[in-house]
Amino acid sequence: MADLHELSAVQLRDALAEGKLSAREATEHYLRRVEARNKGLGAFITVTAEQAMRDAATADNHYVHTARGSGANALPLLHGMPVAFKDLTDVAGVVTTHGSAALDHRPAPADGVLAAALKAQGVISLGKTQVPEFGLTAYSENRIAPPSRNPYAMSRSSGGSSGGSAAAVAAGLVPFAPGTDGGGSVRIPAAACGLVGLKPGRGLVPAGESTGDPARLVVAGPLARRAEDAALMLDALMPDALMLDAQDPLGPTGGYLAAVKREPGRLRIGISLDSPWQGIFPFTPDPEALEALAKGTRMLEAAGHTTSEAAIRYDNRYPDAFTTAWTAGVGAARISPRREPLLTPLTRTFRRRAQQRSATKVAEAVGFLRQFQRDTIAQYAAWDLIMTPALAQTPRPVGWFTGTHGDGPWPTEWAGDADGDYRRQCEYAPWSSMVNACGLPAITLPVHWTDGTSGSPLPMGIQLIGPMGSEALLLQVGAQLGF
Repeated sequence: MADLHELSAVQLRDALAEGKLSAREATEHYLRRVEARNKGLGAFITVTAEQAMRDAATADNHYVHTARGSGANALPLLHGMPVAFKDLTDVAGVVTTHGSAALDHRPAPADGVLAAALKAQGVISLGKTQVPEFGLTAYSENRIAPPSRNPYAMSRSSGGSSGGSAAAVAAGLVPFAPGTDGGGSVRIPAAACGLVGLKPGRGLVPAGESTGDPARLVVAGPLARRAEDAALMLDALMPDALMLDAQDPLGPTGGYLAAVKREPGRLRIGISLDSPWQGIFPFTPDPEALEALAKGTRMLEAAGHTTSEAAIRYDNRYPDAFTTAWTAGVGAARISPRREPLLTPLTRTFRRRAQQRSATKVAEAVGFLRQFQRDTIAQYAAWDLIMTPALAQTPRPVGWFTGTHGDGPWPTEWAGDADGDYRRQCEYAPWSSMVNACGLPAITLPVHWTDGTSGSPLPMGIQLIGPMGSEALLLQVGAQLGF
């Protein structure tokens, strides 16, 4: 057998279910990987090794008493699979820091909805992964732990807000991981770290934790090395899908893992560089982003799909409405006034503005986003899928957004400039948040690597956006393209 971390998540799951590998063996292997690599990588904030080994022993005892008598089908779907949860998700008995030095760090009294759902399917939690403060940013850097770095170039960021989880998967510290995505927080780090990242549609799976989400932007989704691994986690998050036998071509038949093995039909794919942010923050995509888009186009056409330009018109009121809805929760977070100076400049700025807004202003923003959703989906309906670059720029250096630490030097005016920080994020990932506002599913695929002339080769990807209920279709396309 290959080294365990070289197995796909599906292969590892099968080995555990068939008794070829014990949960303790798998857990020990990945904990050794974490111990060896995390200090430089910064993927984990907290490692719960002792609890993980106790849980693995319990899983092995369950296997002895269940699988041998009733067959592997009696085991939970993810029996013995090591995972890690981003540090916005409550795991019973483990501190949830929310990436903030301004909070009291106390153990969570119970599992949050996302951890409870996956634990019910048999996973073993190895710990909590690095996040930005309150999950607000497209990079995973905060004031309580070292930044999460990109395994392919340690001077670069792994993205955010699920950046620690993405780094852990890409570095082989876990076979796959759940993330949460309220404005790109699964897809951005997946793209930065060369992974498959799936954001399901609104309401499909448990949303995970969010400190106030009036527009229902946040949804949980998998970070994985392969489409079939993402499908396996989606089956665990949606066990009812395993029982479906629908005729709907967009829906799974017998679950997402079964669906991903089937070929999609020929699709009409619209290619777009339009973004709702370009009116307020004009940007030019990096050549590497355009190269990834061109590579994705060639791959899709070679697979039998047709592509054409998609000119999408976005309402220029979107940036203000999204920002209002996205930052509403941080204004309501319970933080002692004496500890507010411990917040990062970006959090402190958006918290102050959120507290100054009226409830009416927030309601108006949410109402606009619902109209934006209807208008945008109506335009997308001319194609089966919409394709954009996953990111407009190559993975950014650690410290680049804030200009306050890392491998600079950065322009001195960047340090502490919350609005500049936010603008740089929107220019870096201008095609992410609109998908959350629309409630649609989307997937990122690592179709391209830079030539490495200016350093290590870096992953660049495409994003495919589908209509509601198209998660199985997106995974099928990803598998068809070899991911």
